[in-house]
Amino acid sequence: MTLSITSSAFANGGKIPARYTCEGEDIAPPLQWAGVPGDTRSLVLIVDDPDAPDPEAPRMTWVHWVLYNIPPEADGLPEGTPASDLPLGTGEGLNDWKRTGYGGPCPPIGRHRYFHKLYALDTLLPDLKNPTKAVVESAMKGHVIEKAELVGTYQKSR
Repeated sequence: MTLSITSSAFANGGKIPARYTCEGEDIAPPLQWAGVPGDTRSLVLIVDDPDAPDPEAPRMTWVHWVLYNIPPEADGLPEGTPASDLPLGTGEGLNDWKRTGYGGPCPPIGRHRYFHKLYALDTLLPDLKNPTKAVVESAMKGHVIEKAELVGTYQKSR
Protein backbone atom coordinates (compact mmCIF):
# COMPACT_ATOMS: atom_id res chain seq x y z
CA MET A 1 0.00 0.00 0.00
CA THR A 2 1.38 3.41 -0.90
CA LEU A 3 1.17 6.48 1.30
CA SER A 4 -2.00 8.51 0.70
CA ILE A 5 -3.62 11.62 2.18
CA THR A 6 -7.31 12.49 1.86
CA SER A 7 -9.93 14.78 3.39
CA SER A 8 -13.60 14.11 4.02
CA ALA A 9 -14.17 17.83 3.32
CA PHE A 10 -13.00 17.89 -0.33
CA ALA A 11 -11.81 15.55 -3.06
CA ASN A 12 -8.36 15.68 -4.60
CA GLY A 13 -8.53 18.51 -7.16
CA GLY A 14 -11.83 19.70 -5.67
CA LYS A 15 -12.95 22.95 -4.08
CA ILE A 16 -12.07 23.58 -0.45
CA PRO A 17 -15.24 24.56 1.47
CA ALA A 18 -15.30 28.19 2.68
CA ARG A 19 -15.46 26.93 6.29
CA TYR A 20 -11.70 26.21 6.09
CA THR A 21 -10.77 29.63 4.67
CA CYS A 22 -10.57 33.30 5.68
CA GLU A 23 -14.17 33.67 4.49
CA GLY A 24 -15.31 31.04 6.99
CA GLU A 25 -14.05 29.76 10.32
CA ASP A 26 -10.42 29.52 9.10
CA ILE A 27 -9.98 26.10 10.71
CA ALA A 28 -7.95 23.21 9.36
CA PRO A 29 -9.87 20.66 7.31
CA PRO A 30 -10.00 17.07 8.52
CA LEU A 31 -7.12 15.06 7.07
CA GLN A 32 -6.67 11.30 6.98
CA TRP A 33 -3.75 9.25 5.76
CA ALA A 34 -2.97 5.61 5.18
CA GLY A 35 -0.20 3.40 3.87
CA VAL A 36 2.54 4.77 6.15
CA PRO A 37 5.64 2.67 5.38
CA GLY A 38 6.69 0.33 8.20
CA ASP A 39 10.12 1.92 8.61
CA THR A 40 8.71 5.44 9.07
CA ARG A 41 10.05 7.25 12.15
CA SER A 42 8.07 10.50 11.68
CA LEU A 43 5.74 12.35 9.32
CA VAL A 44 5.84 15.91 8.03
CA LEU A 45 2.81 17.87 6.78
CA ILE A 46 3.26 21.01 4.70
CA VAL A 47 0.34 22.96 3.23
CA ASP A 48 1.23 25.63 0.69
CA ASP A 49 -0.05 27.62 -2.29
CA PRO A 50 2.30 27.96 -5.30
CA ASP A 51 -0.07 30.40 -7.04
CA ALA A 52 0.52 33.48 -4.87
CA PRO A 53 -0.39 36.21 -5.29
CA ASP A 54 -2.05 35.70 -8.70
CA PRO A 55 -2.35 32.32 -10.47
CA GLU A 56 -1.86 34.12 -13.80
CA ALA A 57 1.48 35.52 -12.57
CA PRO A 58 2.66 33.56 -9.50
CA ARG A 59 5.61 35.11 -7.70
CA MET A 60 5.91 32.93 -4.60
CA THR A 61 4.69 29.89 -2.73
CA TRP A 62 2.65 30.94 0.32
CA VAL A 63 2.99 28.58 3.31
CA HIS A 64 -0.22 27.84 5.25
CA TRP A 65 0.81 25.12 7.72
CA VAL A 66 3.96 23.26 8.77
CA LEU A 67 3.97 20.26 11.13
CA TYR A 68 6.89 17.90 11.72
CA ASN A 69 7.69 14.85 13.86
CA ILE A 70 4.10 13.65 13.62
CA PRO A 71 4.20 10.10 15.06
CA PRO A 72 3.89 7.43 12.35
CA GLU A 73 1.06 5.80 14.34
CA ALA A 74 -1.14 8.87 13.74
CA ASP A 75 -3.64 8.30 10.95
CA GLY A 76 -4.75 11.90 10.45
CA LEU A 77 -5.87 15.12 12.09
CA PRO A 78 -9.47 15.96 12.95
CA GLU A 79 -11.10 19.16 11.72
CA GLY A 80 -9.80 22.29 13.44
CA THR A 81 -7.10 20.49 15.43
CA PRO A 82 -5.69 22.99 17.95
CA ALA A 83 -1.98 22.85 18.90
CA SER A 84 -2.92 21.32 22.25
CA ASP A 85 -4.52 18.32 20.46
CA LEU A 86 -1.73 17.58 17.99
CA PRO A 87 -0.29 14.08 18.36
CA LEU A 88 2.30 13.90 21.15
CA GLY A 89 5.74 14.97 19.92
CA THR A 90 4.49 16.91 16.90
CA GLY A 91 6.45 20.11 16.24
CA GLU A 92 4.96 23.21 14.66
CA GLY A 93 6.63 25.40 12.08
CA LEU A 94 5.92 28.97 11.05
CA ASN A 95 3.51 29.76 8.25
CA ASP A 96 3.90 32.86 6.08
CA TRP A 97 1.85 34.89 8.57
CA LYS A 98 4.88 34.36 10.86
CA ARG A 99 2.89 32.26 13.33
CA THR A 100 2.41 28.59 14.08
CA GLY A 101 -0.80 26.79 13.30
CA TYR A 102 -3.08 26.59 10.30
CA GLY A 103 -3.87 29.63 8.19
CA GLY A 104 -6.58 28.95 5.64
CA PRO A 105 -6.83 29.95 2.00
CA CYS A 106 -7.38 33.67 1.43
CA PRO A 107 -6.30 34.33 -2.15
CA PRO A 108 -6.27 38.00 -3.23
CA ILE A 109 -7.24 37.14 -6.82
CA GLY A 110 -8.23 34.08 -8.85
CA ARG A 111 -8.55 30.38 -8.03
CA HIS A 112 -5.50 29.05 -6.20
CA ARG A 113 -4.28 25.51 -5.60
CA TYR A 114 -3.49 24.35 -2.06
CA PHE A 115 -1.09 21.42 -1.76
CA HIS A 116 -1.36 19.26 1.38
CA LYS A 117 1.93 17.34 1.27
CA LEU A 118 2.61 14.44 3.62
CA TYR A 119 6.12 13.02 3.90
CA ALA A 120 7.16 9.78 5.59
CA LEU A 121 10.70 10.09 7.01
CA ASP A 122 13.21 7.48 8.14
CA THR A 123 14.23 9.72 11.05
CA LEU A 124 12.89 11.86 13.85
CA LEU A 125 13.93 15.47 13.26
CA PRO A 126 15.60 17.44 16.07
CA ASP A 127 13.64 20.16 17.87
CA LEU A 128 13.77 22.87 15.22
CA LYS A 129 12.07 25.53 17.41
CA ASN A 130 9.24 26.87 15.19
CA PRO A 131 11.09 26.49 11.89
CA THR A 132 10.11 27.81 8.50
CA LYS A 133 9.12 25.42 5.72
CA ALA A 134 12.61 25.83 4.22
CA VAL A 135 14.29 24.76 7.48
CA VAL A 136 12.07 21.67 7.76
CA GLU A 137 12.67 20.76 4.10
CA SER A 138 16.42 21.13 4.61
CA ALA A 139 16.36 18.96 7.76
CA MET A 140 14.39 16.20 6.03
CA LYS A 141 16.63 16.11 2.93
CA GLY A 142 17.82 12.56 2.32
CA HIS A 143 15.28 11.13 4.80
CA VAL A 144 12.07 11.01 2.71
CA ILE A 145 10.83 7.45 2.26
CA GLU A 146 7.58 8.35 0.54
CA LYS A 147 5.40 11.39 -0.24
CA ALA A 148 1.66 11.82 -0.75
CA GLU A 149 -0.27 14.86 -1.91
CA LEU A 150 -3.82 16.19 -1.71
CA VAL A 151 -4.66 19.30 -3.75
CA GLY A 152 -7.66 21.53 -3.12
CA THR A 153 -8.62 24.77 -4.84
CA TYR A 154 -10.21 27.97 -3.59
CA GLN A 155 -11.34 31.32 -4.96
CA LYS A 156 -12.87 34.04 -2.80
CA SER A 157 -16.54 34.72 -3.33
CA ARG A 158 -16.25 38.45 -2.69
